[in-house]
Amino acid sequence: MQLQFLGSGDAFGSGGRFNTCFLVRDRQGAFLVDCGVSSMIAMRKFGIDPNMVRAIVISHLHGDHFGGLPFFLLDAQLVSRRTAPLVVAGPPGLARRLEMAMETFFPGSAKVERRFALDVREMQPHEAHGIEGIEVTPYLMKHPCGAPPFALRIAVDGKVLCYSGDTEWVDALAEAAHGADLFVAEAYFFDKAIKFHLDYATLSTHLPAIGAKRVIVTHMSPDMLARRGSLGCEAAEDGMVVSL
Repeated sequence: MQLQFLGSGDAFGSGGRFNTCFLVRDRQGAFLVDCGVSSMIAMRKFGIDPNMVRAIVISHLHGDHFGGLPFFLLDAQLVSRRTAPLVVAGPPGLARRLEMAMETFFPGSAKVERRFALDVREMQPHEAHGIEGIEVTPYLMKHPCGAPPFALRIAVDGKVLCYSGDTEWVDALAEAAHGADLFVAEAYFFDKAIKFHLDYATLSTHLPAIGAKRVIVTHMSPDMLARRGSLGCEAAEDGMVVSL
């Protein structure tokens, strides 16, 4: 399994980074974890063929995490000429919010007949969901976004990847990430605790108990970016490739 950070930024482009989007290559091809609004730009920058993506798994319904879906779907129809089926999975409410986003950005686009089958699936927390050869178990986090926010525990090719999504600390995050081969965690501030986001100081106190084999922080504010060289774990960069 190989993960590439196509986007490791926050909602506001801090550090000139793209919104959250991770490309995971596995034995069956590739899938995306989150698809923020700048994700198509990131895919073009890093030379990723959108047609290689068989599934997209969404952590929560904020624009910097799912807002790239309307652009991905329109590109699939009009530019990349996709014919293979695509699965998009995320929290309850995804189907309606995706339709609303498409109709807001590109009126009429949600109703267009496509050349490919689109399967939008809404996942329930604490249930293992089989999605195109991967197993995804969502855990409920704390991050208001109009729908349940998830951390995602993903099992693929005998490895476990956990992504925190956006959240303040909740004990369910330790369960989601326990013993993971790779834990990709939000660290918005270094040691400033705020509601609904995770800071590095809080995260680091829980890492020994979590026991993840590798930890990479992402979704960093300017405060955190300025201190990423002094961390006890790795910090994500756009384009960074991790092999497990």
